[in-house]
Parts: sequence; structure tokens; C-alpha cells
Amino acid sequence: MTVYAIIGGTGLTELSGFVLHKRSALQTPYGSPSADILQGEYAGRKVLFLARHGHPHRIPPHQINYRANLWALKQAGAQAIVAVNAVGGIHSAMGSGHLCVPHQIIDYTYGREHTFFEGDIEHVTHVDFSYPYDERLRQRLIAGLVAEGYPFSSSGVYGCTQGPRLETVAEIARMERDGCDIVGMTGMPEAVLARELDLPYVCLALVVNPAAGKGAGIITMDEIEAALAEGIVKVRAVLARLLI
Repeated sequence: MTVYAIIGGTGLTELSGFVLHKRSALQTPYGSPSADILQGEYAGRKVLFLARHGHPHRIPPHQINYRANLWALKQAGAQAIVAVNAVGGIHSAMGSGHLCVPHQIIDYTYGREHTFFEGDIEHVTHVDFSYPYDERLRQRLIAGLVAEGYPFSSSGVYGCTQGPRLETVAEIARMERDGCDIVGMTGMPEAVLARELDLPYVCLALVVNPAAGKGAGIITMDEIEAALAEGIVKVRAVLARLLI
């Protein structure tokens, strides 16, 4: 039976209903992960859990040690990754509270440690990244969303920006022209590092605000926190469906 690792983003620093069996403070060749790897049971199944931003939430997107996080999860026995990401909505269908299972990603980040294949290596390695998300896992998430009856999009293009600031109106307009449907700050290099480790990877994105220029006014943290509080309940239900 597949051992899933859940990477919790903003709003999901802990997994309600998770029965903890073991807490591991792992070290990797790339340093320390964001938090301890929690091993336990969720929805009746063995799972691993990692808070991407630490617990408490303290590590900004551009300073997350993505390499250590993915390496530690594989070291702890993960065989597939389910990433939960809070995002802004660009496409008109992506209103606050909407859920999306993206099928593609565009990387706008810079300066992040984005590969394991560097330094003292025996040969250059190129991984195929044509389809960044595992299709089998995408379909399992989609089935869970259908079963729960939540409004969702079964595809979408995730634009990953550097952060920690939010984007300008002009940047969002550019991303929309590029074909992006949602915008976040943590989708990369997480997805490609999972691919380099041969870990099937999927994203469940929760829209917590309209992107810059897509709402009636400026984006506020109160707005984001309210959407998170409501949306994380849906996320937990869908994760449980995936694990059944």
C-alpha cells in the first residue's frame, strides 16, 4: 500500500484528526527540513506529514529548504507526495474558497536551490518535466472532490512567483497572458525535486483571495485568513477521500 506524504502549506501547519505515532527530526545532506516529519495515521491509513513553512508558520516561501524537505520525506519512507497550496485566483472561475487540481506549472521564481543534480556529480542528469503532476494522483484527488461535492476545477496552470510579497496588477496581467489560472509561491521547486527523487507528486490548491487586480480592492490578510479557515475543512475532507 502506497505511503503518502502530505505537505501542508499556509493554513495547514497541522492535520486535524492525525494520530501521531512518531516524530522524526531528520537531517539531510541539504540541511534541516522545515519541521519534524510526523509519522502516523490519518483516515485509517499510514501517512507522513510535513509543515512546509514550519510549525509555527515562520519560514517565508523563498527561504524554505525544499531540497531538505523532499529528501527527508523520501528518507522517512514516502512513496507519493500530496502538496496542499494556498493560492490566488487569476481565472474568473477561481474565486475564494475554490479548489483546483492543477495540471501544469510555470516557474517565475529565482535564486532557489532547485535541483539535486549539481556540485560533485558523476554525470549531468535531465529529468522529463513535461507533465509536472502525476496523473493517477490527480484523478484520485478529482474523484475525492466529486464525492465531496465541492466546487472545483479539474485542471489549471499554477504560476509560481518568488514572494514573499504579493504580485502587482501588471504582473498578474502578464501571468494571465501566459496562461496562468492560479498564482502561488511554493509550487516550485517542490514539484521538480519530487520528480528528481522519482516521487509521484500532486497539488491540491485552495484559492484564498482574488489575485491583484481581480478583486474589488486591495488584498488583506483578514480576507485570506477567513478563506483559509473555511477552505481547510474542505481540504481535509478531500485528503481523507484520497486515502480511503
